[in-house]
Amino acid sequence: MPTVVHLADERESSSIRKNGIKIGKHRRGVYCMPVLQNFYVSHQWLRELKRRGANSYVGVYFKMNSKEKVYAGKYNEYHRHIELGEAIKKIQSIKDPLGYEIIIDRKIEAKEIYKIKKLPQTIGWRYKPGANGERPCECEFCIKSTIKGDRIRQKNNTKEEPSI
Repeated sequence: MPTVVHLADERESSSIRKNGIKIGKHRRGVYCMPVLQNFYVSHQWLRELKRRGANSYVGVYFKMNSKEKVYAGKYNEYHRHIELGEAIKKIQSIKDPLGYEIIIDRKIEAKEIYKIKKLPQTIGWRYKPGANGERPCECEFCIKSTIKGDRIRQKNNTKEEPSI
């Protein structure tokens, strides 16, 4: 049975320990990654998730049957409905697994969770994998609900319009 990690806001850890991981209102399922030998790949989403405003995240670890069906694929691309074991093999075999995600379309029960662990808060990428040195997208959709979204929006509004 492979071990899987879900990243959650630290403030929700006691609730998760009691009630498990519920599927959010606006989400397709429980987002997670398999625990691999490469710690960075397993926890790559942490910094991107921190952009949504939570100060610190924890890893919620649980085991799943490798025959269970999940949705797997890279972010913003088509996700195949495959077995968890097949999804893990795919992650291990592709050259660049950054941006890959697994979505479980059911609630994770509290009895399935065996560990909740504090994580270093500097793991992962922001905006998109390999975006180091690039400026983030400044469109309204991308800056919506980000920590510095108001600053970016204000900077965009104060740009001088070219005179004709």
